[in-house]
Amino acid sequence: MNIKKQLGTGILSAALGLSLIGGGTYAYFSDSETTNNTFAAGTLDLVAEPTEIIQVENIKPGDSMIRDFELQNNGSLDIDKVLLATDYNVADASGDNTEDFGQHIQVEFLYNADKLDEVIYETTLAELKEMTPEAVNEHVFDPLLGEQGLPVDSIDDLVVKFNFVDNGEDQNQFQGDSLNLEWTFTATQSAGEEK
Repeated sequence: MNIKKQLGTGILSAALGLSLIGGGTYAYFSDSETTNNTFAAGTLDLVAEPTEIIQVENIKPGDSMIRDFELQNNGSLDIDKVLLATDYNVADASGDNTEDFGQHIQVEFLYNADKLDEVIYETTLAELKEMTPEAVNEHVFDPLLGEQGLPVDSIDDLVVKFNFVDNGEDQNQFQGDSLNLEWTFTATQSAGEEK
């Protein structure tokens, strides 16, 4: 064989070998499996019942009013903490107020309706308005709800006593005034856990 034929046969053999090697890399067995996965978030659903806790008229210094209400966990997640934000506005009937009417309304959070003398925390509406929701939780709801918080489908009864404090001084400036109180309850979740 002459050298040209040997070179041609060698190149042709090399090309055939490379094509077989290249083609062989795509010849393999395979299998695949698809999984379907879901991440569904739970819900926090705190309900205060009734939504109007107190509405009274014609109060005078020395009057007290006891009201009870429920906090319900209607969600699918346990509630760790309940936070309370207080806001109010005063309608000054005669425009002569030199003091905040909220300083004269004392609030007592009680353990339950049967033990009205067991006060959890006592403050005024004015002081409550200035407190952070976290501080209110620490003083009021932590002692009431304890470490378990408010589990799913649970109800906790709360009792509040409002006192129009008679300070023994002239309180005529509050005659005819009204105070509109807004309490906003906020639930927070318990700590995350491995599922």
